Amino acid sequence: MEKEAVITKYEYQPKGVCSSNMIFEIENDRILSLEIVGGCPGNTLGVSKLCAGKTIDEVIDLLHDIPCRNRGTSCPDQIAKALIQYKKERAI
Repeated sequence: MEKEAVITKYEYQPKGVCSSNMIFEIENDRILSLEIVGGCPGNTLGVSKLCAGKTIDEVIDLLHDIPCRNRGTSCPDQIAKALIQYKKERAI
């Protein structure tokens, strides 16, 4: 029996980066879309498109711990952190 399709909108305010908001649309365990507000427009649009269609765990594995300059984080790393938080919140 197939899982019922449930689309969730999830918003995350990143820390330590230029972007100010990340808005995910997630269906079951797959990212349908990601909008990143602020940051470097070309990079954030490109990363958003690369995330679309991937599972949450695929994106976490790809993007976790990517640095930007000397910030200790980056927009891609913050995407991974957002998805880790999303998984924790949904496990409750």
